[in-house]
Amino acid sequence: MEPNVNPLTCAGRYLRSALGIHLVAFRQARADGDRGASAVELAVITAIILGVALALLLVIKTFVTSESNKIQDPGTG
Repeated sequence: MEPNVNPLTCAGRYLRSALGIHLVAFRQARADGDRGASAVELAVITAIILGVALALLLVIKTFVTSESNKIQDPGTG
């Protein structure tokens, strides 16, 4: 780094460069049109994964509850 250079100036240059790169990538993606998965497809896939995870959670909770009810308290005899 050069002497007597304000760190905020360097950070500002970096930020402008990074935003410029992302802006170019965004414009390129918009120009390409339909390529890759759409937001609707990703939402459907996410919903399916969430449903499977919730079903698995319910099965595990039911199993743990039923098994914990079988444990006897040694103080009750």
